[in-house]
Amino acid sequence: MSTYVMIHGAWHGGWCWEKVVPLLQKQGHTAVAPDLPAHGKDKTPIAEVSLQSYADRVCDVLDAQPEPAILVGHSMGGMVITQAAEYRPDRIRTLVYLCAFLPRNGESLLQLAQPHPVSLVLQNLVPADDQQSATVRDEALKDTFYGDCPDDDVARAKSLLVPQAMAPMATPVSTTEANFGRVPRVYIECLQDRAIPPALQKAMYTASPCQKVLSMDTSHSPFFSAPGRLVEHLASLPA
Repeated sequence: MSTYVMIHGAWHGGWCWEKVVPLLQKQGHTAVAPDLPAHGKDKTPIAEVSLQSYADRVCDVLDAQPEPAILVGHSMGGMVITQAAEYRPDRIRTLVYLCAFLPRNGESLLQLAQPHPVSLVLQNLVPADDQQSATVRDEALKDTFYGDCPDDDVARAKSLLVPQAMAPMATPVSTTEANFGRVPRVYIECLQDRAIPPALQKAMYTASPCQKVLSMDTSHSPFFSAPGRLVEHLASLPA
């Protein structure tokens, strides 16, 4: 059996894995889904949020596990697990990028996303007055993130989304081949994704080759629309 640490993306919280965690646990695996700072139930002020604080939170969770974990990052969570892998390569069995940003050393999320204007996120981003955070237009949320998801899940997600700090999105990762580079990685692409378009996903996993690329014919949120299939992919990874 394996240990899975599931890292959510921007605006979301650990709650987005609520269909996936029980399915993994039912198979006998350990699965935990923490909130990053200022997400979910965490009350860290937006002004204190950074890519470093995100990575530190993940490192703390990894350190608390009895064995090296399969570390899964969704969307922006790909930036976070990349930086965490630089700090804790020995605590990670495999990195899994679920329609996630997969940066090379020195790349930021905004740097990766901006050449791809077809992303509905960039088209519907609403910065706060102080420019420290942003939200996505309410009327665009379903098409952007949840195109094929049940209405109940969409409504619940909308009620739980929080403003996203901009600082982590503008901060480049700092990685080395000696640490991050030696951790095996897998990419799960989502072919109906309108937040991180499939072309951008492919460009990233082509630039940073993965041991395996798996495909799901879903929107950006397969943890809602296809949790069983997602768990099949995760459980198929070497124990």
